Amino acid sequence: MSLPSATESIASTARRFAETLVFAAIGGLTLGILGVPAGFLSGSILMVAMASLAGRPLLMPVVLMRVLVVLIGTSLGAVVTPATLKGMATYPLSIAVLLVAMTFISIVGAAYLCVVHGWDKMTAYLAAAPGGLSQVIALGAELDADIRAIAIVQTVRVVIVAAGLPAGLSLLGLVGRSARSIGGVFDPAKLGELTVLVIASTVTALIAFRIRFPGGLLFGAMLASAALHGTGVVDVRMPWWVTNTVMIAFGAVTGSRFAGTPLRLLAHFMGAAVGSFAVAVVIAALFAAALLAMVPLPTAEVMIAYAPGAVDAMMLLALALNVDPVYVGAHHLMRIFVVSMAMPLMARRAGRQLKASEAFKPPFEE
Repeated sequence: MSLPSATESIASTARRFAETLVFAAIGGLTLGILGVPAGFLSGSILMVAMASLAGRPLLMPVVLMRVLVVLIGTSLGAVVTPATLKGMATYPLSIAVLLVAMTFISIVGAAYLCVVHGWDKMTAYLAAAPGGLSQVIALGAELDADIRAIAIVQTVRVVIVAAGLPAGLSLLGLVGRSARSIGGVFDPAKLGELTVLVIASTVTALIAFRIRFPGGLLFGAMLASAALHGTGVVDVRMPWWVTNTVMIAFGAVTGSRFAGTPLRLLAHFMGAAVGSFAVAVVIAALFAAALLAMVPLPTAEVMIAYAPGAVDAMMLLALALNVDPVYVGAHHLMRIFVVSMAMPLMARRAGRQLKASEAFKPPFEE
């Protein structure tokens, strides 16, 4: 039997990628044109996730994903003006409450998985950690945790938050029904400014990524774009057709996480996934309500900032739902930074405790 040629492999990858984009476009354009809040993003996520679970071999290349993240950051920074910085005085209290909420989500979520579903402490803690999916998977592999269980619980949470949060906020009357265009009209006269914006954002993103800054590609691009817009160096936004395409394509990135997941395996862990998601949402909502009782902030803004979802998806939601992406970004940056720092320490501690408990188990007696 001859091995498949490089040409066949490339053709197969191209077909999978093209099919993924088709599903993403169908879902994103359908909900986006219907005016569903953040429909371009949530529609793409749902359609690609369903296709993945139906057994389609969908694929989104890592390189493209990184390009999308840089474009997201560039678009986010374009909304920064001096007026958006006035609310920063409320950030310290809001971020402090968020950190306490994230601590409770980690502890209570892990306890739920241990008590209700019988998981070991290390796997439960990594699955309940509010963020850092790639780091969670890497730690799980290093510490012999159940990677499949962790990946499914984390992915289900990300997809439910990204697809369900806009609809929930809309039903509560906290955001308008019509989707917001997050880009501008292309002006050929500003092509030079747009070029400067894209190059500066890309270079800053690559530097931040290179030095391993948390969320470096996203926040590096956003920082450069915000600096250029806030200082008046440029006054241009990414064209609307670019930003909406980015939302659809990034929805495919999130939805394709289910690729290769057998339905039987998903069903086996679905109870744990939905249960831990419910625990995280309830705790986040309680702390968000406590903050709103102390500080007069827009409810939708706080809910997105406190949502335990993927950072890039939450940032896109903030922009699409017309809430302050600077406020939301500051909170998610702090969340992933703290989680990234604390998670390895806590996971290794849980692993040592687990090994110690196994070492002191009495020998089996017949």
